Amino acid sequence: MEFSIKSGSPEKQRSACVVVGVFESRRLTLAAELLDKAAGGYIGDIVRRGDMEGKSGTTLLLHKVPGTLCDRVLLVGLGKEKDFREKEFTQAIRAAIKALHETGALDASIFLTELAVKKHDIAWRIRQTVIAARDATYRFEQFKSKKDENRRSLRRLTLGVERRNELAQAEEALIQGQAIAAGMALAKDLGNLPANVCNPAYLASRAQALADELGLECEILERADMEKLGMNALLSVANGARQPPKLIVLGYRGARINDKPLVLIGKGITFDSGGISLKPGADMDEMKYDMCGAASVLGALAAAARMKLSLNLKAIIPASENMPGGNASRPGDIVTSLSGQTIEILNTDAEGRLLLCDALSYAERFDPDTVIDVATLTGACAVALGGVASGLFANRDNLARDLIAAGDEAHDRVWHLPLWDDYQELLKSPFADMANVGGRWAGAVTAACFLSRFAKKFDWAHLDIAGTAWKSGKDKGATGRPVALLAHYLLQRAGKLN
Repeated sequence: MEFSIKSGSPEKQRSACVVVGVFESRRLTLAAELLDKAAGGYIGDIVRRGDMEGKSGTTLLLHKVPGTLCDRVLLVGLGKEKDFREKEFTQAIRAAIKALHETGALDASIFLTELAVKKHDIAWRIRQTVIAARDATYRFEQFKSKKDENRRSLRRLTLGVERRNELAQAEEALIQGQAIAAGMALAKDLGNLPANVCNPAYLASRAQALADELGLECEILERADMEKLGMNALLSVANGARQPPKLIVLGYRGARINDKPLVLIGKGITFDSGGISLKPGADMDEMKYDMCGAASVLGALAAAARMKLSLNLKAIIPASENMPGGNASRPGDIVTSLSGQTIEILNTDAEGRLLLCDALSYAERFDPDTVIDVATLTGACAVALGGVASGLFANRDNLARDLIAAGDEAHDRVWHLPLWDDYQELLKSPFADMANVGGRWAGAVTAACFLSRFAKKFDWAHLDIAGTAWKSGKDKGATGRPVALLAHYLLQRAGKLN
């Protein structure tokens, strides 16, 4: 879909459809009022008769509205004016895009971007409109033998800006929104691919292709390279799989060469059977999504490069399958990590932290400013927070506050969970420096405590996205989260957010 910005009156738009809003009080927005005035009260009469009550997410399509130059007018319900917030705004955009697709209109002008949303400026509204529109139109159909090639879909969307002095800010926000939306689409594509396609080698090839496209640095470490380094925690996960592991390292340079980089680490388990600690068969097909941390890191890095942010970034993706082969790690095995710390593997289904701990140690060589790891790490986090918020852990409160603020701005929210030393006791092992699990209680917390032992040399945060990266049920699929959160954090660090 193509996007553009325009300042102009809705009644003068020559397009297949003009989109305006109506509140539940039946009050028309300014753009709707202008259309109504041009139409001699035609729209107001329809609203007063009750054909459009303005409830959030509802729509009403009008044809041949007098006094206008467009083919159709789409009225979108905004809900109660006093309750109009981020959620209602994005819900209105999604409802509009869905209705536009059903009309078969090839282009439309949307005047919902002029609506005031508390604590948010025009740049936020433009970014969120683009992200919501791209998300609402996302389809993953590449493995379907029959596609509806005759389906007419929305190709061009013009976003209305009320004041001409907002155009420059809106244009920049449009670029940002498109970059973030493209990053989310990449993350969803990778998360939705089956494991017989998206294996560690495939992830590495996509990373290399992204590097070639965007001018990024790229290095792929093979098993022999990892053996030489002593990444035995990571390799212990890969031992049961026929697919060889990869350590993918990407670099984006947008600042001075001496500026310390921000490092993003993404868990890349392309299929998680649980290993010898085998998972139940029900819903195991969804374990292809265990590489959504890696996918989101690739999406966020691509977004940063497309936005040309003044930052230096590194992305580290440890990629492997976790399979129950004859050479697989067994419960009770002890391995020595890259850091030199030893780990007793009590549960082979707690494999993600074994990849991440070696990746965290590997990040030290870049002398990072900040390190953020992203992982579908624990079912415990999904149970605690569901699909609404990702779990956040950090060894610096100011870093946690920055990520919370970025999540609120992106409407891709996180919840700060404790990383207290009291929980470290649960990881004690009589045979090694630590166990890889802490027992039944506080599973998300003890997983983060485990990782914190490898992140003492830098500012570090951990995002547990087990509940937010994937949606189950009849509409199951990858969500693209937390690309938006990470991208907004990077915008914040680059001084591009107010």
